[in-house]
Amino acid sequence: DRKAVNKYYPPDWRPEKVIYTYEDLIFKLSYSFIFHTFYLYYNQGSINKYRGSHPLRDRARKLDQGILIIRFEMPYNIWCDGCGNHVGMGVRYNAEKKKVGNYYTTPIFNFRMKCHLCENKIEMENDPQNCDYKIVKGASRKNERWEGSEGSISVDGKDEKKKLLSNAMYKLEHDIEDAEAGQQAAPSLDKLERHMDVWKDDFSVNQLLRNKFRKNKAVTKQQALDDDKLKKKFSIDISLKEENDEDKIAASRIRF
Repeated sequence: DRKAVNKYYPPDWRPEKVIYTYEDLIFKLSYSFIFHTFYLYYNQGSINKYRGSHPLRDRARKLDQGILIIRFEMPYNIWCDGCGNHVGMGVRYNAEKKKVGNYYTTPIFNFRMKCHLCENKIEMENDPQNCDYKIVKGASRKNERWEGSEGSISVDGKDEKKKLLSNAMYKLEHDIEDAEAGQQAAPSLDKLERHMDVWKDDFSVNQLLRNKFRKNKAVTKQQALDDDKLKKKFSIDISLKEENDEDKIAASRIRF
C-alpha cells in the first residue's frame, strides 16, 4: 500500500527485488524463509497483490458479489418513503452499484443507498431508453417535469390549414377540441382575472401600501426611542420585547 508505508515504489518494482536488512538475513536462515520465498514466487506482480489489497481499497469489499461502492449524486428531487423528508437534487451518497441488465448494448445499473435522515434504503436504476433515472423502491419522485402540451400554443402548418379548408369533418373535430380546451381553461382564466382585478388600479394600491408603511415606520421609530429611554433609565443593555396586555396585568399586580 503506497499511502500506508509512505514510500516510493518504482514502476519496475517486484517482490523478489526487495533489499533485505540484517534482521531479514537472519530470517533467511530460518525454515520460515522457505514459505516466505514460496509466497513471493506465486505473488509476483503489483504491490497491491503483494500486500493482499485491492486498488479500490474498501470500495471493492463486495466486488465478489458484483457490487462496487461509488459516490452517487441524486439526479432530481425526491421524497423518502421511510421518513417522508425531502431529498434535494445533488445530494450525494455512498451507493452500491450493480449491473442488472442491458438496453441493447448499454448496461443498466442498480444503485442502492441509505437515506441520510433515516434507515430507509433507496434503490434507483439508470434508464437508457429515456435518458433518465427511475426509482425502483424506497422513494418517490417530486413531479417537476414540464409537458410540452401545457402552457404552449400550437401553430397550424400549411398542410394543417389546407386540411381544415378542404375537409369539413376534420374542421368540425378541430373546433370541438378547441371548445373542450377552452372549457377546461375557463376556471383558471376566471381565477386569473379576479386576481388581476385587485391590482387594476395600481396607483391607489401603491398609495395604500406606502401610507401603511409610513404609519408602521413611525410606530417602530417611536417604540425604539421609548426602549432606549427605558434602558438608559435602568442602565441595561438588552433587547426589549413588545409590550402586551398580559404583561400590563402582571405588572399591575406587583407591589413593592
